[in-house]
Amino acid sequence: MEFPEGLLYTESHEWVKDEGDQVTIGLTDYAQSQLKDVVYVELPEIGSEFQKGESIGVIESVKTVADVFSPITGKVVETNLALKDHPEFVNVEPYGKGWIIKMEAQDKKELRGLLSSKAYQNFLPTEE
Repeated sequence: MEFPEGLLYTESHEWVKDEGDQVTIGLTDYAQSQLKDVVYVELPEIGSEFQKGESIGVIESVKTVADVFSPITGKVVETNLALKDHPEFVNVEPYGKGWIIKMEAQDKKELRGLLSSKAYQNFLPTEE
């Protein structure tokens, strides 16, 4: 599994890439591996505003349905429309083509509460 440095992580298994005024959000490699084969991604409307911790969308896989949670408070400025036709990008390239949304952060200080790559890996359950 990959946990790229330079990204921030949540305990609900989203990753965040800080890009100045905006952040890109997706599901971690760990999350996609638990979901298995993703078959559908529900994306929010552009312009939608979310509070930190609110559900911003739903991921459906052959195994289960899971919410994607907003790691920060902000407004959706872009969604990954490629996921409509290619939801498998979440599995194949979770940190690349599988990104879910871009948000304009209301308060960048919220990013300080997120986990580093190492802290996220330490947070994950250990495989026996």
